[in-house]
Formats: sequence, structure tokens, C-alpha cells
Amino acid sequence: MTGYIVHRLLQSLAVVALMSFVIYGLIGLMPGDPIDLMVSGNPNLTSDDAARLKRLHGLDRPLVERYGVWATATLSGDLGYSRAFGQPVLSVIAPRLANTIVLMALGFGLALAIALPVGVLAARRPGSLADRAVNLACFAGISLPTFWLALILILIFAVSLKLLPASGMATIGASLGFWAGLADRATHLVLPVATLAIVNIAGYTRYLRAAMIETLGEDYIRTARAKGLPETRVLWRHALRNAALPVVTVSALEFGALFSGALITETMFAYPGMGKLIYDAVLGNDFNLALAGLLLATLVTLMANLAADIAYAWLDPRIAYG
Repeated sequence: MTGYIVHRLLQSLAVVALMSFVIYGLIGLMPGDPIDLMVSGNPNLTSDDAARLKRLHGLDRPLVERYGVWATATLSGDLGYSRAFGQPVLSVIAPRLANTIVLMALGFGLALAIALPVGVLAARRPGSLADRAVNLACFAGISLPTFWLALILILIFAVSLKLLPASGMATIGASLGFWAGLADRATHLVLPVATLAIVNIAGYTRYLRAAMIETLGEDYIRTARAKGLPETRVLWRHALRNAALPVVTVSALEFGALFSGALITETMFAYPGMGKLIYDAVLGNDFNLALAGLLLATLVTLMANLAADIAYAWLDPRIAYG
């Protein structure tokens, strides 16, 4: 297993290196560059000034040569400066990354915590009233657009009932202590976390239900029941471990998408996370920031897939990696 993990890590490094070149090339081919934007925003700068600035920043060199300079600086820990924020890229990404990790972890954990028991309940008696109700709820959950769900939650809980804040991370201008500030931030997280969780619960539940129905028909499940094992132990100890494999696969694939794809949720609730940061960086031609954010999303996706492979072996001892 250790050799497999090392091999996968080396593969991940190779993929990140390849993706860094592809992303750098695509961003470099975008119309306009920081110097062009600077010249267009300052009428006092002449074409000679623009040429001198491009030579100074290396933008007049071939794309491959510029990539080599950027890669060398990145390996030394220098990701460059953000044009939009006027700060080092690491200083801009660090707080946004922490915000996204909190949002993802809570939304992802809440979705799994609800989807697992609901999926098991629906699969225990296929075609029952509970199963039909779960299927209907899942169909409605999959059909809900994220932006529409966010608007509905804001209208109900923030506008009508005034129970929760509609946007942001904390109350602006409030002078709160540590625990009060923590509670204030928690209340701001309720609606965006609920939005992410509701959007993902339906998919996880349907995958788990289908896998559980198939697993409950296996011979070893009938043998366990014939031996007199309690039904709860049959469901949660024997059936769920194997039925969870498809959910692990889907979760790993969606984890990377959650990292950079929570853009709609972050935009609707004005939540400063990585999704909105990458979107703003691409639109604003902030090359260094966009490149770092996209590469970080690639790395998170690769690590999620590696974690899924490790989870396979833990859930099913029959799986062995050479």
C-alpha cells in the first residue's frame, strides 16, 4: 500500500506539472496582459513605456521561456503578485482557502451525515412509502438550481423571518469577543452550508440507495441474517461497507468540483472563498492569482482521488494495490 501511495503521489506531481504548463499557456494566450490593461487605464503611458514595462516583466519573451521562469520561481515558493489586490498571491489565497475549507467541510459532512441514514432507510424496503418519499425528495433536490435554492433560503430565513444573515462572513462593524464572534460567524455560515448540503444530499442518497439494494441481495447478507445477526448490524456493518464504494467514488469526483465550483453559492451569499476568487482573477486578467488558484483546484482533485483509493481498501479488504 505504501508503494502504491508513493507511486500515486509521483503521478499526481507529474499531472500538476503538465497542468501547470497547459493552464499557463491558456492564460498566456488570453487577449490582453497586465501591461496592456495598465496602459489602457493610464493615458499618460506611451507605447514606448508599454514596451519597456513588458521587457522589464519578461512579457516580450516566448511563452515557453516565460513558463520556465515562472516554474523556477514557484518551486522556490514565489507565486508572484496579484495585480488586482496588489499583494503576494499567497497572502491573497491563504484566507480565501481557509474560508473555502470551512464551507466545504461543513457542507460535505452535513450532506453525508444525512444521505447515509436516509439512503439505508430507503433501501431497506424498496417500494415502500418511505422509499417513495425519499425518491421524490431526491428528485426534487437534484432538480433545484443552486442559485434558486440560495434565493429561496435568503427570502425565507433572512428577509421574512429575519433569523439569519443574508450574506457575508461576519457582522460588519460589530465589536465582539472571541466566543460571540465565533457564534456570529457560525450564523453567517448556516445558509451557504445548507445550500451546499441540500444540493449534494440528493445525489449521495440515490447512489447509496441503489448500491444498498444491490448489496442486500448478496449471498453473504442472507447468510448473516440466517445466522441470527441483528438487522442493524447487517445493515450498518456488513452491507454499508460495500455499498459505500460508489458513494466514495462520487464524493471524490465532486470534492474537487466543490473546491472551485462553489462559485454560485459564494456569489449568492457574498462569501469570500476560492471559487469566487478564481472567477474574479480570470475575468480581471490577474494571471498569477488565476494560475495559482486553478493549480490548487487541480491538486485538491488529485488528492481527493487518492483518498478515495485508500478508502476503497479500507472499506473492502479484498481490494489490494500492487
